[in-house]
Amino acid sequence: MGHYMAEIILFHGSSGIIRKPEFGKGKQNNDYGLGFYCTQSIELAKEWSVQYSSRDGFVNEYSLEMDGLTVLNLNGQEYTILHWLSVLAKYRDFRVSTPIAKQGKEYLIKNFYVPVEDYDIIVGYRADDSYFSFARSFINNEFSLRQLSFAMKLGKLGEQHVLKSEKSFSQIKFIDAHKALSNKYFEKRAERNESANTAFRKELENSDIDGIFMRDIIRENIKNDDPRLR
Repeated sequence: MGHYMAEIILFHGSSGIIRKPEFGKGKQNNDYGLGFYCTQSIELAKEWSVQYSSRDGFVNEYSLEMDGLTVLNLNGQEYTILHWLSVLAKYRDFRVSTPIAKQGKEYLIKNFYVPVEDYDIIVGYRADDSYFSFARSFINNEFSLRQLSFAMKLGKLGEQHVLKSEKSFSQIKFIDAHKALSNKYFEKRAERNESANTAFRKELENSDIDGIFMRDIIRENIKNDDPRLR
């Protein structure tokens, strides 16, 4: 649970203007399930709004009254990256390539899942193209927990705020809409993903022989109180 001011400004990237976000709309298989996904970074929202190189997007700006809302901050000190990954494993469409990877996905959900449905607001990483591939590769035992943690640090701007409850939807108000030019932000989005991929490929040149892999977490029955996760 984080401490927030009474009101925060959020931005939502979209192909159109959304004056009134509707509770219950959207896709169930997003990072944290059904919800309204926003960010405090207008530049990042502009990238998210441009899905095609030939079509401009819009960034919808809102104020959110935080009084009375419960907040789950998955980037808080009390959680590890495995908590974030367990939520992703539950909601996103993971392709697992081996039986042990399937077991790993199930282990994460059973032992680290945080019930995001019990909160009004979720704060956590956004698993866009690069970061989702990093998470999937960890579950498939392709690199270590330390290397996954390094990958997530590449995506600091990817932090998002997700409205999950009907109460939170009742407290968000539209302020304005800003156009995002496709000829600028489609390229910026691609560059950010490529930059993250390049940095991570360089990190993988150093094999983490002594690192903790998904198979180790299962075999050693590693839980949240294990100091190696901190």
